[in-house]
Amino acid sequence: MSITENVYDVLKQRGFVAQATDEEELRAYLSKPASCYIGFDPTADSLHIGSMVPIMALAHMQRAGHRPLVLVGGGTGMVGDPSGKTEMRQILSVEQIQANVDALKQQLSHFLDFGENKAVMLNNADWLLNLGYIEFLRDIGKHFSVNRMLAAESYKMRLETGLNFIEFNYMLLQAYDFYYLSQHYDCNLQMGGNDQWGNIVAGIELIRRKSGKNAFAITFPLLTTASGAKMGKTASGAVWLSPKKTNPFEFYQYWVNTDDRDVDRFLKLYTFLPMKEIQAVEGLEGQELNVVKTILAYEVTCQTHGAKEALAAYDAASSVFGRRHLPEDLLPSSSIPRRARDELQGVPCTVVPMSRVKEGVPAFELFAEIGLCESKSAARRLIQQGGAYVNEERLRAFDEHIGPDHVKEGGIFLKAGKKKIHRIVVEG
Repeated sequence: MSITENVYDVLKQRGFVAQATDEEELRAYLSKPASCYIGFDPTADSLHIGSMVPIMALAHMQRAGHRPLVLVGGGTGMVGDPSGKTEMRQILSVEQIQANVDALKQQLSHFLDFGENKAVMLNNADWLLNLGYIEFLRDIGKHFSVNRMLAAESYKMRLETGLNFIEFNYMLLQAYDFYYLSQHYDCNLQMGGNDQWGNIVAGIELIRRKSGKNAFAITFPLLTTASGAKMGKTASGAVWLSPKKTNPFEFYQYWVNTDDRDVDRFLKLYTFLPMKEIQAVEGLEGQELNVVKTILAYEVTCQTHGAKEALAAYDAASSVFGRRHLPEDLLPSSSIPRRARDELQGVPCTVVPMSRVKEGVPAFELFAEIGLCESKSAARRLIQQGGAYVNEERLRAFDEHIGPDHVKEGGIFLKAGKKKIHRIVVEG
């Protein structure tokens, strides 16, 4: 994805957007490299898959050339957010919060690059804990209407069960976070769940009043499965991103067992597979759809736990439930192995350096070189007669270049006729 493809349109097309402020101005803000942030609550040492929509949104932002700011609420976590809650949260110690923050950064690093000048993780305790109460009331509190605050959906729900004064301050603190990031990190876009709309808009208004800048909001739909269940909840409890809480096989199986009605939506939200490929599998049913679920499970597990764990989960599921045939043209951008590794045993291999593959090798030369054909002229005839294949796709021209785009799972499969097969192992 390049910066010329506006990431707002990508997010909207893939189903991330529930509400947004001024779309045209927002597109303009995202038409050049910009900063955006999402806050995460550090009340546990792991996120669960209910948090994956905001995580994936940040990942799309980074892939589009923007800078994601991950804000963990070390300060607000000591207060508690009433949004979407029917009772007050447990207040954690500073030590518990820091341990949770460290664990969350490790999990998020599977999705985001925290290298130099890349994504940034911040803790709002760094500025909130040093605020003077009287100064805060004078400089920030004066901009908030109690009547408007009480009309916010997050407060309405808690007024029925009891809203204490600590929680009542939460909107002011979140708004101040947005203002602080706008001032110190030039970040003027906040994203979050749809239940955060009131808090985010309060921050936009504070930024406008205090600095005269335009700021923006994107909120995500609060997802449930097609059956009405809360996303990430199972009979045995939440599905966590931490392998200590939910092992990779159980994580993989959660996605394999996706309701048929949710598959298209989940491919758009939880994978980076191209929209054209996802649209091509819409409407599939039965065994074909089950194969798509296998690819969905592999892709999400690979993103969350790494390729090694995803492959182990895939192999374990295949040994128990049987290995499904995965056509080469089904979601072809997926890195899932299309062949069982036992199918590869005994297949002749030739090692070719990546430097040569990058240059591109004419197909007829490669077929002759590795012995699939006796000579270059024989290779030309084979290809012209339609009997030569690369990764199960028929070669159309004898001088077609075999290059980096043909590398799958570290190699390239070449086939002459129906029985002669050879694998190019690409190294370097």
